[in-house]
Amino acid sequence: MSSSNWIKITIALLAGVVLGLVYGWAIDPAEFTDVTPNLLSADYRTDYVLMIAEAHQSEQNAETSARRLAVIASDPPAEIVSAALDYARLNGFTQNEIALLQGLLSSMQTYQPQGNDSP
Repeated sequence: MSSSNWIKITIALLAGVVLGLVYGWAIDPAEFTDVTPNLLSADYRTDYVLMIAEAHQSEQNAETSARRLAVIASDPPAEIVSAALDYARLNGFTQNEIALLQGLLSSMQTYQPQGNDSP
């Protein structure tokens, strides 16, 4: 193959990459809407649990907090908060945020779901 063919191939490949990036980023970018929290990465999941902990501090309603945590995963609420607390400790969250997560964790460790007594 001659060098002029290699130059043409290289230019065509570069043009394809550039056009693909322009199309994907500017013309028709992917839009994520109505994404559930279970798809979040660990840092955003921890932020979500922290928001639940902040709401729990003012509401003091374990049932509501457990329902909010159930959106993240099917794990028990205490395990979800424990994982978030571990992440928060390892990644420099403030002492106030860690205290909020600890408060939610202690509430979720003693939380007992209200059973449906009907047959």
